Amino acid sequence: MGLIRKIKASFLDDWCGQCQIKMNETFQQLYTLPVTVGHYSAHKEAEYYRRSLRPVARRADIPPGVYACRVSAYRCPDCGRRLVKVYIFLPVREQDKYEDSYLFEHGELDDFIWGR
Repeated sequence: MGLIRKIKASFLDDWCGQCQIKMNETFQQLYTLPVTVGHYSAHKEAEYYRRSLRPVARRADIPPGVYACRVSAYRCPDCGRRLVKVYIFLPVREQDKYEDSYLFEHGELDDFIWGR
């Protein structure tokens, strides 16, 4: 059973790499990005997201042709390890056209999420 947990922790973002258990989602919010169709470029810096994200209440509030992201924060119930996942997509009809996702595991977005 330990080998299966290690494999899951290696490949699933919401599994703790230390404890090899599923982490609890503690926060989730939709945001828009100041980027429209045809102008997307990858940004790996947390500062870009702190500066650029604008919250939206629901998916229907995202303007057509504007990129959005789902920000989720996770915490391990055993060791307390935290991480934030930024999942970037373009809403197209009722589907999400995936662009990128980034993990911030060292508290880079904690002040953005919890400092509001």
